[in-house]
Formats: sequence, C-alpha cells, structure tokens
Amino acid sequence: MKPLKLLMIHPCVGKRPGQKKYIRTWSMQPMPVAQVVGIAKQTLGDGVEVHFIDDRFEPIDYSLDVDLICMSIETYTARRCYQIASRFRERGIPVVMGGFHATLCTEEVLRFADTVVSGEAELTFPELLEDHLCGTRKRLYENHRRPKERCLPDRSVFAGKPYVKVGLVEYARGCRFTCDFCAITSAFKASHRHAKVPDVLSQVKQIWDGKGLLFFIDDNFASHPGKAMELCEAMRGSGIRWVGQTSHTAAWHPGLLKAMKDAGCVGMLIGLESLDEDTLISMNKKMNTERGGTRESLAKFHEAGLRVYGTFIFGNDLDTPDVFHDTLDFALNEGLFIAAFNHITPFPGTPLYDRLKAEGRLVYEAWWLDERYRYNEVPYLPKGMDRHELEIGCLNTRKAFYSWKGIARRYRSQPTLRKGTRLAWYYWVINAMHQKDTSSRSGMPLGDRNDPGPLIEVAG
Repeated sequence: MKPLKLLMIHPCVGKRPGQKKYIRTWSMQPMPVAQVVGIAKQTLGDGVEVHFIDDRFEPIDYSLDVDLICMSIETYTARRCYQIASRFRERGIPVVMGGFHATLCTEEVLRFADTVVSGEAELTFPELLEDHLCGTRKRLYENHRRPKERCLPDRSVFAGKPYVKVGLVEYARGCRFTCDFCAITSAFKASHRHAKVPDVLSQVKQIWDGKGLLFFIDDNFASHPGKAMELCEAMRGSGIRWVGQTSHTAAWHPGLLKAMKDAGCVGMLIGLESLDEDTLISMNKKMNTERGGTRESLAKFHEAGLRVYGTFIFGNDLDTPDVFHDTLDFALNEGLFIAAFNHITPFPGTPLYDRLKAEGRLVYEAWWLDERYRYNEVPYLPKGMDRHELEIGCLNTRKAFYSWKGIARRYRSQPTLRKGTRLAWYYWVINAMHQKDTSSRSGMPLGDRNDPGPLIEVAG
C-alpha cells in the first residue's frame, strides 16, 4: 500500500498585493504543525509521507500530488485558510482544519473544510487518519477532554526554513484564569494540563544548541506554581537560557521566581493589560490588582533578575485618551524589555465578543472574514474615544516606546537590562527588530491579496 501523502500548510495572516517579505517578528516555528506531524507519524509510522509548506515564506504549489491537506486555523488566519482550502478543493483534494478557531467557530469552519477537528489533536487526529484510509472519514471529529498523554512534536519539517532563531517548547496548555477577552481560556474551559517533565527535558536537550534561547510557549507557565517549580528544579544548573509567558501571580509564590532564574529563565511575558483597577476587574482580571498590584509584582520579577515583556490592551470601556500617555510613561519608567500596546480584540467564543455583539457594538460581526477589515483596525465601537483615535493611539504609543529615545530610556532606568553582555546585546537587537515592525502590520489585509479567487464553501 502506498503511504498517505499528507501536506501540512501553515497559513500567513495576510499579504498585500506584490508583498515579498513577511514580518520578521511573526516568523517563529509553527508548533501546531510539528505536533500534528508527530501524531501522524506515531499513528501511521512508515505509512505516512509528510510535506510541509510555510505560506509566510514559500509559494504554495497547488498542483502537488497529495492525498490530504491539513491546516491549524486561528482567527487571524481564517480567511487565508479558506483561500488555500478553496484552491485545493477545486482540484478535489480534501482539506482538514483544526486549532483554536476550529474549536470556537466549528460551524463556520465546516463551511470551508471537508473535515474539522474540534479540541486537541491527540484525541481525534489518529482516528481521522485511520478513517480516511478506510474511506470513512467524517465531517467533524470533536472531543473536548484533555489528553493524558502528549505526542512529542516532530520538528524535522522545519529544517532549512528562515525562522527566528528561538527554540520553542511546550510544557503546559491552557490557563486556570477566566479573563473575558481570552480565546485560549474559552477553548480550554479554564483548564491547565502539563506534559511529563522527562519528555519536556528530552525536547529541550534536542533543540538547545548551547548559545541560543528557548521559549516556553505555555499560555501561563506558572498557572500551576507547583508544576512550574517541578520543571524548574529539573532544569536547575543546566546552563540553558529560556523565556516564557506567565501571569504576575508568579511573584506571589515563595521561591518560584528564584527557581525560575536558577533554571535559566532570563525573562517572562506578562499580561499587564491595564493600570486601572476597575478596568482589570471588568476584564475578570482582579488578580492583577492584588498583593500590591502591577508595580509590586514587576519589582519582584526585576529583583529576581528577570526581564519583563509587558502586554497592554487599550479601548476598554473605562479608557479615555489619557490612557496612552499614562501607560507609555509607566512602561518606560519600569524599564520593560519589550512591550505590546494593542486595542482589545473581540475574539469569537469569548465573553467579550458575546457582550459587544449583544450591545450592538461590533462594526463587523465576523471581522476576521470581512474584506474591508485591516490588521490593527478597531472592529468595535469603544466608549471613551472613537475607533480612529484608539487605533492611532496604539500606533503612536508603540512608536514612542520603540523609538531610540524610548529604548535608551528603558535601558538606563532598569539595571536588569544591563546585566550580562549577551543579554544586553539581545536587548538592543530585539528592540531594533520591533522598531522596524512597529507600523508594518497596520493596514495589512487578512488573507493574501495576491490570491483573487473566491472562497468556495463545501457543497451541501
């Protein structure tokens, strides 16, 4: 029997007409691809032949001789996924889609994919592959239990592609918090599940080259402090440098930040979101206001020698135009390593989206599909300012933060940024990269404007 020819495609968010280069800060390895490839090989062994195209850097050859197309779909890539699916389905090649958007918007995705996987792939993809080989593949594979075992990702498909040189590892999926804007907590229903520590260490040893940086892509590394401590103890003294994502509640747990530092952690992305307590409470993010709030938590991270990537979201109902200056001044004075300043986005399936829809405040009901929508456009009606004011405020705050003046001011204000020759050098290089990308995303269409074909829905 011939092996099943599986084509994995990672879609871009969008491309302008004639665009050649993609945004560099969006060029990390797509780990869902490696995860699904690992599952396919574990399920079928030599009975599967895997090909991979990254739509961000490579042209898609729609004439390829393959049996099945697989894509992980996110809200921002939905329109591009449907474009790609339409072109292959015109040739009669079936398309499978899974991922967060497929889980939260299953009925929509079923309109454009032959088969949809809702939930985590470990529990559904093996059955799908076996059914496909038997000619009994179904339209929907749905399972929302959390897998007890996790298949190791197969990164071999990434070889030779121009990714940012940061190795990605996953320890935990999900988060126990219930922030009203978060699609991740909606998809996982505020649950949190960890891989086995020996499996994680095996991956770390496989990809660590002794000089680069690893990124734990967990949605919240310290959502379960005991589990975080367990991995840190296993990595202590390894010499590996890594970063991750967490809530600033990590600062509440005695010894955790020190354990992270001793395990090689050099910095963390923290969802700071807002400086206003009432706004944080309205987001269901009261934990950011407790035990001294943001300033106290950041002080603890810096005291432990950890750099901070802070993320802020503007356009909440209590925000006025003053929020931009106040937040920028705070971010500069606190000496954040890097930061994100974006408007809050109503992702489908979240309480935020449902509330704005019920209040009649969505400009586009499905902004991710609307041809008029552009990246960084505000797709809803704010209360404290108009949409254009919010969009420009976000852009100008990013520009000021990543100006050479802003970069230098942060470097001077936070001693943690100046510790270690290599990491100090990283600071300037990474900030320069973000400076270059500050406005390049704004106005970008969703979907590839070089693909003029129609979106074709599944018949019946």
